[in-house]
Amino acid sequence: MLGAAAVGSAPMEVLDFLLPLWAGSELKAGASTVGALIAVEAVLSLVVRPVAGELSDRLDPRRVAAAGAVLYALSFAGYALAGSLAPAFVAAALGGAGGALFWVALDTWTGRRAAGNGTAAYGKLLSASGQGAFVGYLIAFTVLQNAGYRPLFWVGCGACAVAAALLVVRPETERGVQAPAPSEAPGDGTQRRLLPLMVLAAVTAGAEAGLWMLLLLQLQGEYGLTPTETALVFAPGFIVFILLPEHAHRITDRVGRSWTMGVSFAASALFAGGLAVVSGPGPVAVLWTLVAACLAAQIPVEQATVAAAAGGRTGRAMGRYESARLVGVLVGPPLLGLVYESHGWTAACLTSAAIALTAAAFAPWAIQALRLPEEPAPKTTLRDTDAPDDDLSPQDHARKERRDWLTHTCIFVPGASLLWILDVTLAARIWLTIWIIDTLWSWSYTLFPRRNPPQKKG
Repeated sequence: MLGAAAVGSAPMEVLDFLLPLWAGSELKAGASTVGALIAVEAVLSLVVRPVAGELSDRLDPRRVAAAGAVLYALSFAGYALAGSLAPAFVAAALGGAGGALFWVALDTWTGRRAAGNGTAAYGKLLSASGQGAFVGYLIAFTVLQNAGYRPLFWVGCGACAVAAALLVVRPETERGVQAPAPSEAPGDGTQRRLLPLMVLAAVTAGAEAGLWMLLLLQLQGEYGLTPTETALVFAPGFIVFILLPEHAHRITDRVGRSWTMGVSFAASALFAGGLAVVSGPGPVAVLWTLVAACLAAQIPVEQATVAAAAGGRTGRAMGRYESARLVGVLVGPPLLGLVYESHGWTAACLTSAAIALTAAAFAPWAIQALRLPEEPAPKTTLRDTDAPDDDLSPQDHARKERRDWLTHTCIFVPGASLLWILDVTLAARIWLTIWIIDTLWSWSYTLFPRRNPPQKKG
């Protein structure tokens, strides 16, 4: 499952970045047309996400995710064959629906098979998707530089097809093991208790998306950075964001849900407020790395909290949660853009900081409204290769870390070698840094065997 998440996230994340550039350069689309193309994908994703949640509750989430990957593969094929705007809009619609099915189903499957530690499971899912996105960007820019958009879209189509195959072909460790069947739909009381958390997710996602958009414009306009230089500013934080989630639960499960989310939102406020006063890409990189670490810890906690409060309908809850975040992402940038145009950069940063501080104060109440138990649910016998491994012996844990490191290295060696041959040295150096950090962390379990500490949620 984690492999499918990594392979699938690679082309999907890259497409979000390259779609406007492709439409403008290859189809000669104007700004309004490009905006409409993006809007079609977003609207289809928003409409299909609740449906994806219901399907994931009633069917095998792996099959639902596989269907989403197939739709996304067809979307990439449509972009590759598109010579006009009409096929491009069809491809965008397929991609929006496919992405909704893929991610909601993966979130549902993770929540239902978390074996008592949802934060750890969602952390691994986030880390896997982040690593896949990173490799996807490296491959995408290499292919784009040497072959153009059409071969790149066919590569994306193939990657989505591989993700679908990985989801359909179940590993030996899962055969004969059935996921727990969902209980009856939660009543109105459960849905009302989830509402504050959904509002919190939508508002914070909107503020983050709006500030991110303005920051990109500021780095390019005020500081005159090229796209490559802009990527270097965000590279340290992105590395932290893809490496930390898998391990952050060892801290977040101790301090509890409320503290984790409150501290993360406070860090976001510090980031936004700091942007109003700092000057230069260096301080921006430091602030972003700080908030990236907090987000890497907070997002799995937020997802695990939604799953724990789902009342047996994890798919429905995750579909609504993802829809809430998408609404925030759609609404936040234009609203914060209006503040920026009317009152300037400082006012926009302070507005985002105020929203984050309000969220930090609001988070404990939103968590308490869910009436979740203080202790995690007892672990079940349902285990698989993606389940948390906190109960492994130190020797078994070290063995698992070595296996994971070997897999990462088998991907790194040919991939980085190709980048050096093609003279994409910047990407190769960033990937080398990630591999060194991963090597030190993975082999530390062999040099200093240790058992993960017992987990506790608050």
